[in-house]
Amino acid sequence: MLITRKLEFDAGHRISTHNSQCRHLHGHRYVIEISLSGNIITDEGVPEQGMVMDFSEVKRIAKSVLIDHWDHAFLVYEGDTIVLEFLKTIPDHKTIVLNAQPTAENLAKIAFEILDQAYQDTYGNHLCLEQIRLYETPNCWAEVLREMAQR
Repeated sequence: MLITRKLEFDAGHRISTHNSQCRHLHGHRYVIEISLSGNIITDEGVPEQGMVMDFSEVKRIAKSVLIDHWDHAFLVYEGDTIVLEFLKTIPDHKTIVLNAQPTAENLAKIAFEILDQAYQDTYGNHLCLEQIRLYETPNCWAEVLREMAQR
């Protein structure tokens, strides 16, 4: 069985090497879809009976390890020293330094890596992160499938 939970967050970024508009500081309302596979829990009387995982638990975990860190932050590439130095001048600025350009593709890959560690098979139902789809805009997204993550 496959389940998916959608969450949203706002973040700023820039692609310092881009030849067009994305080289400027700007932001997006990102949407992330988290898809998990697992067996439906059949244990009588447990709160998760009939579920792969409670959707509220999917949300709680994603918020604690990813969403709350990236929401209303500026996602910046560690090699973008001009912007990093600028952001350091803003007291208490929420800055997330990444080891890759903050493109939709790289953010989806990083999100998969973070969330893959967070979703464990706590119910004994073979729970597994299968896919991350990250929308940068309503019309543009990147996705990572488990078989792609090993590449």
